[in-house]
Amino acid sequence: MRIVSPPRDELPHLRTALTEGEWAVFRFFDSLLPQEWEIYIQPHLNGLRPDFVLLNPNVGIAVYEVKDWDLSAMRYHTRPREDKPPELLATDRNGKTFSLQYDNPVERVHRYKSEIYELYCPRLKHKTGLSAITAGIIMTKATVEEARNLLGPCYDYRKMGNTPDYHPIVGRDTLATRNVTAALPGSRYRTSRQMNPELAKDLRNWLVEPDFAATQRQPLELDANQRQYVTTRTQTGYRRLKGPAGSGKSLVLAARASQLLAEGKTVLVVTFNITLLHYLMDVAVRWPHGTGNTRREITWLNFHSWCKRVCEETDHYEEYRSLWKAHFDSEQEFFDADVKDSPSLAHLLSEAIPALVRRVIDQDHRGLVSKYDAVLVDEGQDFLPNWWNVLRKVCKPNGEMLLVADATQDIYGTARSWTDEAMTGAGFPGGRWATLSISYRLPPEAADAARRFASNFLPKDLVDLPQDPQGELALYPCKMRWIQTTEQKANAVCVDAILEMPPLADPDILVIPDITFLAPSQNLGLEVITELGQRGMKTVHTFSKDKRESRRLKLGFYMGDARVKATTLHSFKGWETRGLVIYTGHRNSQKALALAYTGLTRIKRHPESSYITVVCAVPELSEYGRTWADYVTK
Repeated sequence: MRIVSPPRDELPHLRTALTEGEWAVFRFFDSLLPQEWEIYIQPHLNGLRPDFVLLNPNVGIAVYEVKDWDLSAMRYHTRPREDKPPELLATDRNGKTFSLQYDNPVERVHRYKSEIYELYCPRLKHKTGLSAITAGIIMTKATVEEARNLLGPCYDYRKMGNTPDYHPIVGRDTLATRNVTAALPGSRYRTSRQMNPELAKDLRNWLVEPDFAATQRQPLELDANQRQYVTTRTQTGYRRLKGPAGSGKSLVLAARASQLLAEGKTVLVVTFNITLLHYLMDVAVRWPHGTGNTRREITWLNFHSWCKRVCEETDHYEEYRSLWKAHFDSEQEFFDADVKDSPSLAHLLSEAIPALVRRVIDQDHRGLVSKYDAVLVDEGQDFLPNWWNVLRKVCKPNGEMLLVADATQDIYGTARSWTDEAMTGAGFPGGRWATLSISYRLPPEAADAARRFASNFLPKDLVDLPQDPQGELALYPCKMRWIQTTEQKANAVCVDAILEMPPLADPDILVIPDITFLAPSQNLGLEVITELGQRGMKTVHTFSKDKRESRRLKLGFYMGDARVKATTLHSFKGWETRGLVIYTGHRNSQKALALAYTGLTRIKRHPESSYITVVCAVPELSEYGRTWADYVTK
């Protein structure tokens, strides 16, 4: 049986839908190639997304760019450039000429082949190993002759004509005549001196569909308790929901948002963590009873972005801006400040801005402030009660308010501000929290390790330990590794731990884009991803010495990216991943321990195993680390 990834039955549901021509190409290869050839569609290749990659462990690799261009619709042509590849252009019927160089298929397959050889199959033989890689172009609406006439100058510039068998140009006539050897000359061979199954393993770690991509197509599954909270509301409309890491709090919140939207309600979702919003959006679209328009029609904001928006939409932005100027002489000074070292910044964020927004809303006699049928707050332990009470002001009469929290992950020291008195003043009637207790995310071994960590190192009054579903120990294995090191060696050890994770998974396949690296700070993370980049490993990350740039990067951080993920322990709260490398840092403070616990609970169960490596430079945690099955010192 041929390996196809994603599986055939999932192909109609890809986030980037296959074009008519891509479907034709898939059926062409699937019906004509020998079964030993594996087919990978839109693989996540270190930030590149070729249309097809074919792999035969005994013969070689083939990568293809597919274009459905109708060459009669416009005049396609090339323009020579000095010391640069020819530029691919198109001129429309109105005489307007524009560049297609970004989509130039010759340049794309040249890049694919180079990176496969240099980065993803590093054990291929020097120079001769290139013959194991075929890089082809498929033009589904042009003949081979028409495609060659157009792309010839680009093809010649890259010297592809010198080895045409390794750089085929395929046209609609090739597909119509079912001439698979013309499309892939290597398909007539059964073995090659340049390729073997061991070398194929290097590439599979990049080609197999990542877990996060497959998960995104699956409808959200909830247990009866979770579903009740998604589909019902309390009599007052106020609900507070707590639970340990992995119990599905964020799933419930995102699904409730989607459910309310389907009922015609207006919804505001608010977080403290900017990056968490992308995760919640991805979850919301999976709720099967939603509308599918959750990304566009629900308002997703972090708290301070919402504050700024309120001021902007009511023409109070200058007052908002003056608050910053009262505390900082320049914008750069603000971005260089740190909350823990700046009482002014702490007061600004916690008190001054919320007070301004409260006043703006109270004085909004023209109805300029957007109001919502429901306001949902995730990671509520990071919020202060006064923030919540400001948000209550934009909830419509008889509306709904949901607060979701886990005090065990109190990394900002705000959880204790939610006293019984504060809860009563926040609109919640007396009584207990609604609770979720079972962790469906954590592999059982990881859940046990997290429980022991929390019991040993976190405040007893805030600990809410995850419980395992019954009888699942053998269903979700987890390979757990603890590396005890020093502050001086930690960065190099982290880089090695990331690069070593796929080989450690052997014979299972851990896809490279499923690996996430978490660091305790921007500077430490930046040093690690810089070293990874020097070794050819691309990352999507949130690290920058410029805090404005870091914020921008956070807004662009999402699991669907085709690269290794890297961010801070703070920014990954609420997220999950199958492969995790955590650096704890070297501090032994209460905040650092809470961060470490948050990191430990980000691992996601998987039937073919999950993988977590902790790099620790805190000597006081060494004894705990020795309780892990794989403990090493470096």
